[in-house]
Amino acid sequence: MAYIMSDNFITQVEAEKLFEMEKISTDSKEYKFPFGAGRIEVKLSLLDKRELFHLDISRGRIDLKRIKYQNRARTTIILYRLDFSGAPHRNPDGEEVPCPHIHQYTEGYDDKWAYPITKDDFSDLDNYWSTLTRIHEEV
Repeated sequence: MAYIMSDNFITQVEAEKLFEMEKISTDSKEYKFPFGAGRIEVKLSLLDKRELFHLDISRGRIDLKRIKYQNRARTTIILYRLDFSGAPHRNPDGEEVPCPHIHQYTEGYDDKWAYPITKDDFSDLDNYWSTLTRIHEEV
């Protein structure tokens, strides 16, 4: 299956640099993890405010273990997304990847590629806060 590059095209090097940049919250609001179905969006920026980012955290309505952490740049470019539970993902090459898995921006494919993760990758997937704080270290 062929994919058409999106209007939000960035290079792989740009995507990796954007992910690695240190980010801070743009406000002093305290955010609460969605303990029922729900979603929060934390707006982030670089210290010098040159780039804006979004951290999305969402939780499923029926399956409360269906949690997604997503880091976006430039409003719509998904740099990384960690899916804790849910249906398997089918990669552009046809490979099926079970949950949990992580999506990574891939030049020309956006976030269409997913990679399996295990407890070896993230030591405590049941600890959602620990996993969130370790994503940057592990990826």
